[in-house]
Amino acid sequence: MKQITNISLGTEDDDYKIETKFLGKKFSIQRIGTDGDINKAEDLLLKWNKKAAAICLSGFKFPYTIGSKKMPNKETSELLELCSQLQTPVTTGETLRGVSQEWCIRHLQFQFGNNYFTNARVLFFSGLTSATIAKVISEYTDNLTFADPILQNGVPKYLNSVNELKFYADKVYEALKWLPGKKLSSAAPPIKAMNDYLMRKAIKKASVIVVPQYDFFKYLDHYTEDDLDGKIVITSTAYDDRVNLLKEKGVDVIIDTTPKVFDKVVSVSVIEALMVAALDIPKGDAMKDDLLEIISEQRMDPRVIFPSGEEKRVNRFAYIVHPLSRDFLKKLKPIEAISEISPGALGTIEKVMAYSPPFVYSKVTGIKSPTGVEAEGWLIAISETPEQMQAHDPEFTGKKILQAAKIAKKLGAQIMGIGMLPKAMLGTSLDVAKHAALPITTGNSYIASTALWAAAETVRQMGLTKLKKGKILRAKTMVIGATGAVGAICSRLLATAFEEVYMVSRNMAKLLTLQETVQKEAPDVKIHVSTRADTHIADMDVIVAASSGAGQILDIMRVKPGCVITDITRPMIFSKEEVAKRPDVLVIRGGEILLPGENIEMKDIGLPPQVAYAGLAETITLALEGKFEVFTVGSDTEWEKVKEIYKLGLKHGMKLATISGVNGVFSEEEINRVKVLALKEIKKQ
Repeated sequence: MKQITNISLGTEDDDYKIETKFLGKKFSIQRIGTDGDINKAEDLLLKWNKKAAAICLSGFKFPYTIGSKKMPNKETSELLELCSQLQTPVTTGETLRGVSQEWCIRHLQFQFGNNYFTNARVLFFSGLTSATIAKVISEYTDNLTFADPILQNGVPKYLNSVNELKFYADKVYEALKWLPGKKLSSAAPPIKAMNDYLMRKAIKKASVIVVPQYDFFKYLDHYTEDDLDGKIVITSTAYDDRVNLLKEKGVDVIIDTTPKVFDKVVSVSVIEALMVAALDIPKGDAMKDDLLEIISEQRMDPRVIFPSGEEKRVNRFAYIVHPLSRDFLKKLKPIEAISEISPGALGTIEKVMAYSPPFVYSKVTGIKSPTGVEAEGWLIAISETPEQMQAHDPEFTGKKILQAAKIAKKLGAQIMGIGMLPKAMLGTSLDVAKHAALPITTGNSYIASTALWAAAETVRQMGLTKLKKGKILRAKTMVIGATGAVGAICSRLLATAFEEVYMVSRNMAKLLTLQETVQKEAPDVKIHVSTRADTHIADMDVIVAASSGAGQILDIMRVKPGCVITDITRPMIFSKEEVAKRPDVLVIRGGEILLPGENIEMKDIGLPPQVAYAGLAETITLALEGKFEVFTVGSDTEWEKVKEIYKLGLKHGMKLATISGVNGVFSEEEINRVKVLALKEIKKQ
C-alpha cells in the first residue's frame, strides 16, 4: 500500500486518514494540518521525505497564472523551494488545477447544449487567482467582470476583459501595493460604501460567479441570500461545509472544477499526488497532457451540484417591443401627462420619440417550462410606431435594432426577437441578422401558427359551424395572397383544421403548385384555387388576409354574418371604423400566448398578465429549448419551422390565451355578442 501524505497550511480540525483504491492500486492518504505554521510544514516535509510515495501541499494561495506570476508571499515561496530539494515527489495540485479548470468549462459548455456559458455575465472575485477559467470562458462570452482592484486594493473600479486583467497583473497590481496611504483611504467609510455598492451591483447583474478556493468563506461571508439567490457559482474543491453555505445563500448551481474521485472530497493536490504515484508521472511540460489523458479516460468529470435537489437551467432572451400605435406611447408616464394637458401634442411626440435610442423597458422573470428549464429576459423598447417606421428608410430602424442587440448582449441575452415589424421591414431583419451581436428571430413562424390557431378557436367559440371527424371544422376558408410565403403556410395550416380551403392569388401557376402540395398533405380536404376572391367571399366562414393587397378586394360589407376575418398584415388593412360597420363579423389580428410559469413578472405590454405576443412567445420558446440560432428572418417563413416552433411551444407549455383585434383583446362576452348579432342577421336572410 502506497502512502500519500497531505501537508496542509489549513486547520488541523479537518485532518483525516483514509485507505482507498485508485487506478487499481491501494493507497493510504493522511492529511496533516499545520494551522498556517510554515516551520511545522517544513518539518513534516523532511519527516515524510523518502517515506511517502508522494507528498502533497495544500491550504495556500496558488501562483497567479497571468501576468508576472508572482507568489502571494515570500514564506510560501521558500516552502516550495524546499519541496524541490526532496527525493519524494511533492505536488501542489497546480498543474491538475489548471487542467481540470479548463476541462470543466469546455466539458460543461459542450454537455449542456454547447451554449451553457454563451454570453453569460460572469463575475470573478479574483481574476488573478482564476485566470485559467477566465481565459477559457472568455471564448464563450465577453461579459466578464473582475473585482480584483476592489477586493485586493480597495480601488472602486472593475476590470472588464482578460486584456485589462493582464495589464492589471503586469503594470498595476504591484504598484498599488506600494501606494502611500492606500490602505487608509480604502478603509474610509465613503470608499468602503462605494466598494460595497459596486460589488453588490456586480453580483446582482452576474449569472455566474467565480469564487477562489483559497479564502472561500472570506469572499462570501459578507453576502446574503438576497445577493446570491439563483446564481451559478464556480469554485474548486467544494467541501460539504462550502456546499451547505452556498445552499443557505440560495445558489442554484455549484460547479466544482476539482474531480470527485472518492466519496470524500479531497483537495486537488491530493488527486494530483495519487496520479503521480499511481502512474509514476514525471514532472515537466508533459505532465499536463498526462493528467488530461487520465481525466478523460477515467471520466473524472467536474461536479455539478444542485443544492435544491432539482436540476436548474436558466436561459436568457431579449425581445424588442415598440408602440403599436401612438396611444401606446401613453404607457410612459411623462408622455401620458403631456397628452392629458395637450392631446394635440401626441402627434409631435410620436415623431420626436422615433429618434430616441433603445432602452430597457422591462425585466421578465418566472418563465418555467414543464421540462424544468427556465427563461429570463429583457424587453428592449424602440419608440417608433409602425407609421414612423414606414415614414423613415428601413436603415433608420435597422440601426436601432442593432443598438438594441448590443444592449441585449451586454445584459447576457442569448437570442433576440424583433417581431411586430411592418411588412416593409421584413427585409431589414435579414440585414440585421447578418450584423447583430446575437442570433435573431422575427417570430413570424409562431405568428402565422397562432393566427390560424386563434381563427380555428374563434370559429369553435362562435359555434356557427359543426365539427367533422373530431377536430375538423365543417367550414369554408379562404386565403388571400396564398402564394406568398406566409399565405402558403396559412393555406397549409387551414387544411389541417377546415373542410374546404380556397386559395386566391394572381399567379395561377404558383397556385396550382401549392394546391398539389396541400392536397398531398391533406388528401381529404377540398382545395379550390382562383385568381379572384370576389366571387367566393360571401360564402366564406373564415377569410385570411395574408397580403396587403387584400385590402383592395376584401370588402367587409360583402362577407356573411359570423365570418371570422384574420388580418395578419401589418399594419392591418382594416381600421377601427371599418370594423365597426359590421358588428356581426369578427376581425382578428391573431392570438396571444399564455406563458408557462406561476410567478411571471413583466411590465404591461397591452395584454393580460402572463400573456405574450406570438413573436415574443417564439423567442421565449427558442430560449427554453436552448436553440440559440437565427430562426425566422426575412419574408420567407418556412413551413418546417412553423411546424417545429408549434411543437416546441407545446413541449414547453405554451397555450393559446387570448384572441385580439383592432381594439385589443376580445373578451368572451364580446365574441358572444358578435355571435348573437350574426344569428340575428342569418335569421333575416
